[in-house]
Amino acid sequence: MTSTTPLRALALTCSLKPSPAPSSTDLIARQVLDALAEHGVEGELVRVVDHDVKPGVEVDMGEGDAWPAIRAKILASDVLLIATPTWVGQMSSVANRVVERLDAEISETDDEGRPLTAGKVGIVAVVGNEDGAHKICADLFQALDDVGFTVPSQGATYWNGEAMHGTDYQDLDETPEAVATTTATLARNTAHLARLLKAAPYPPAP
Repeated sequence: MTSTTPLRALALTCSLKPSPAPSSTDLIARQVLDALAEHGVEGELVRVVDHDVKPGVEVDMGEGDAWPAIRAKILASDVLLIATPTWVGQMSSVANRVVERLDAEISETDDEGRPLTAGKVGIVAVVGNEDGAHKICADLFQALDDVGFTVPSQGATYWNGEAMHGTDYQDLDETPEAVATTTATLARNTAHLARLLKAAPYPPAP
């Protein structure tokens, strides 16, 4: 395993706006994917609200459920990014739906007893013109860790607008330096950890 070993990342953006509406969540997710690309990580973005992801905690909730196809993309990737807007200080309902569907992975294991998500890296991006990013990151980190993902050092990037202000991230003339620097660090650490885990998987269950 080398620093040029190819990797794949999937970004699940949890905007409440269906395509093709402009989305600040999509924007920051694409910025993370662009930063990962600089480290040899190929990326794909899925706007979850465009798909009929049924409520539930199973890998497949039956006819019409779009989650199995999204799940297949997750399992084919080395990195999962969950990107969400902030509403009332919370992650979006779409992000909560993703977390609920990921719950099924706790009982999905390989032939040696490891979760199918073990060895994959989970990261987070948050945008909003109100506070809440730190709590959202904490909640998503816990959920990702609980179902088998590994969170890297400085595994999140976020932007919060000025309190009581209506500016969206996509309305900014340029990416704030602090956000760009954080995103670059996130990408660097994510690619490094993903390659380490690919080279040295977690030990099997006894």
